[in-house]
Amino acid sequence: MPQHQLVHKSKGNRCCLENYAIAFLSIRNLKIMPQTITTVTSCVKPVEELRSVEISFEDHEFYAGQKLVASITHDDDLTQPWIVMVNGEEIHRANTFKRCHSYITWHYQRGTLSIQEEETPVATTGNEIMVQIADECEKYGFEILNDGIYDHDQKLGEVGCSDSRWWVIQATSVHQQKIPCDSAFDAMWVLSMVELTQPSREELLDKPFEPFDQLTADVALLRLK
Repeated sequence: MPQHQLVHKSKGNRCCLENYAIAFLSIRNLKIMPQTITTVTSCVKPVEELRSVEISFEDHEFYAGQKLVASITHDDDLTQPWIVMVNGEEIHRANTFKRCHSYITWHYQRGTLSIQEEETPVATTGNEIMVQIADECEKYGFEILNDGIYDHDQKLGEVGCSDSRWWVIQATSVHQQKIPCDSAFDAMWVLSMVELTQPSREELLDKPFEPFDQLTADVALLRLK
């Protein structure tokens, strides 16, 4: 091979090697920027499912675990009778129960529902409960006996407090079902509405005189005393 061709080829190989070296160094010095992933988070945070407790047909309470979140009640409004209540205050009205339910769920999941404050525990000891019942009985002139509350020898019913919740049982109730109340005052008011169907002791004694054999057993027993 001629000498000038060898020199040309040698220069060509050297250029290729230099280009390869430059490319290799460029690759080594190349910094690959880390990829960033944009995560779109939902505006609805995972929260505990609400539990509905039916107090009556018109009254429902909603709980997250054991914590009261809100309640729904009803009044006589002609267009929007269903009401969402938090802390005893009205925060929303709707024409159906379902709309109120949806309102509570939607705002609770987004953290925009008004915060229900912790209720002050009511009296829990037996003595405190009896004091409150006795105070309310005195206002109405009722008498507390071992088996309930009386008005002129007529049993009106029973009042109590279990698990910090007041209740009342009317003597005229067929199934003797406990009616939830907010306080001893409310329970006593319910008892004051009980209609007395049996005559009291005074009424029996005030009856006109009748032959002994025509008296009822109750009247005869009272007149023998």
